[in-house]
Amino acid sequence: MRALICGYYGEHNLGDDALLEVLLDQLPGECRPLVTAHDQALVRERFGVETTDRRRLKGVLAALDRCDALVLGGGSLLQDATSFRSLLYYGALMLAARTRGKPVLLWGQGLGPLRRRRSRLLVRGLLPLATAISWRDPASAAQARAWGVADRVGSDPVWGLPARDWRGRGGPIVVCFRPVRQLDAMAWRPYLQALEGLAVAANRPVHWLPFHQDQDRGLLADLTRQGLVGPALAARSRELAAATPQEAMDAFAQAGLVLAMRLHGLILAALAGSPCAALSYDPKVAAAAAGIGCPCQDLDAPPSAGLQEGWAAALDQPPNQSGIADLQRQSQVHRAVLDTLLS
Repeated sequence: MRALICGYYGEHNLGDDALLEVLLDQLPGECRPLVTAHDQALVRERFGVETTDRRRLKGVLAALDRCDALVLGGGSLLQDATSFRSLLYYGALMLAARTRGKPVLLWGQGLGPLRRRRSRLLVRGLLPLATAISWRDPASAAQARAWGVADRVGSDPVWGLPARDWRGRGGPIVVCFRPVRQLDAMAWRPYLQALEGLAVAANRPVHWLPFHQDQDRGLLADLTRQGLVGPALAARSRELAAATPQEAMDAFAQAGLVLAMRLHGLILAALAGSPCAALSYDPKVAAAAAGIGCPCQDLDAPPSAGLQEGWAAALDQPPNQSGIADLQRQSQVHRAVLDTLLS
């Protein structure tokens, strides 16, 4: 049995690397993966799998012909926030698999956002094509049920990674920030001022960890060039390099506080046992923060007047481990979807 594993892999995003790591671990031993990837050499070297270029649909369809099943693996692939073209890509793969008589599995998926009416109509028509589905959050499962498709729901698959022991009391503040539409130029200022005030008051260094290498790397330098990083924050800041989710978790495990915009940055920080707080550019981040029980600032709302004080209260205070253990257990729901490959 060979399965074509499709996702946003090989795009230098630690979150998608973490998803692939969990999926390959849950894949039945009798099943051989063929993974779509952009940086194929990186994925082959890191995971020891066969790959095909995810950006060449013709090549992916040829790879599908050599496989027995299609697995859309993790993240929110059925969405149009990236582009309507991206949604058409995954829809085309699902249709191609079903017309070839091959099962289609949606593993650990989020549903949406679907901003266009035509996107909603398309996805509503695609969902019944799936042989088995697991959703990563209740909101996605509720939307699917509203369209007549009911299936498993768990937590994000990345919660399936092993937890770490936190050893970061008194450690640095690690920020997992990204460019977002809500923070255009001067809109960054209150968050950076709160970060600077906290770092100075607590006498902590600030480590900037780019989670998506192509999007996040150099953010500190960009904000500094725009005159948005105060001198005290600049003096305490440096950019880290983390090539794998494990390296990111190593940094988080030694942090006194992790401030995360990235969903999987927040999850990996919690798995590392680190105190954490979220800045939510998307409801999925706010939902994860609620599950962890950590502070969360909605970036669509005005910055809280007590932002710095809230972060200070979270410093060196790790999250409730029982809640995290529940999320880890819920992530095992997705394994059952992959087990259907052998039925």
